[in-house]
Amino acid sequence: MKSKSYEEFVEKFKPKKTTDDCYTPPEIYNVIRDWACREYDILPEKIVRPFCPGGDYEHYDYPEGCVVLDNPPFSIISKICDFYLERAIPFFLFCPSLTAFSSNNTVMRACHIICDANIIYDNGANVKTSFVTNLEGDIVTRTGCELTKEINRMSKKLKEGKVKQLPKYDYPDHVITAAMLQKYTHYGVDFKVHRKECYHIRILDSQKEAGKQIYGGGLLLSKAKAAEKAAAEKAAAEKAAAEKAGKKIWELSDREIAIVESLKN
Repeated sequence: MKSKSYEEFVEKFKPKKTTDDCYTPPEIYNVIRDWACREYDILPEKIVRPFCPGGDYEHYDYPEGCVVLDNPPFSIISKICDFYLERAIPFFLFCPSLTAFSSNNTVMRACHIICDANIIYDNGANVKTSFVTNLEGDIVTRTGCELTKEINRMSKKLKEGKVKQLPKYDYPDHVITAAMLQKYTHYGVDFKVHRKECYHIRILDSQKEAGKQIYGGGLLLSKAKAAEKAAAEKAAAEKAAAEKAGKKIWELSDREIAIVESLKN
């Protein structure tokens, strides 16, 4: 096994990704490439990507008839667009949506396809992304409705693939978990359990045959505490429903709670 110090030594020599190193997930790039190829009749084999890590777009060998379709460093997007516009090199480039019109030098010389698409790049940056191109003639800007749908569809698919979906179970009132307490806390429902009122468990006997268990463990509650938990569950559910409906929840004061407690069952 390699020592921690060795791993730290090796880590120092790995290239660090900055906020400009927005490496595009291949699945997202493919969706955008395929859309652009359909929209502008681009042959996929004519596409070039000069913005690979360590690449130099200014000294790149651009073949005759090529189209640049890539994700450039956003901090110099204006300079890059100017470079391609001056040389009449066809391009379709990623750009940050909110600053798409920020360049005085190129804004009127290119088309800005504005999308409502969030892309999570390989450096972890979550950027609302649009596109800038010189393939639209004299159009300065347009909406990218279909492209947005395709990007968001793929982004959702990638996100679902990365997030582990935990199984959801219903438990009897005598069982409480941290997730349940987290919900009570979210909705402002006070609940506490003393040592004498609970027993630590990781699995119910009924789960053993199915090979299941309580995620994160739980507590087995006394009969009285289970009744309190049922009341807490009901209160949290009512607040959740009211919150969803946008209703204001009026709380009882300490004085009113004292009156309630003094009432006979």
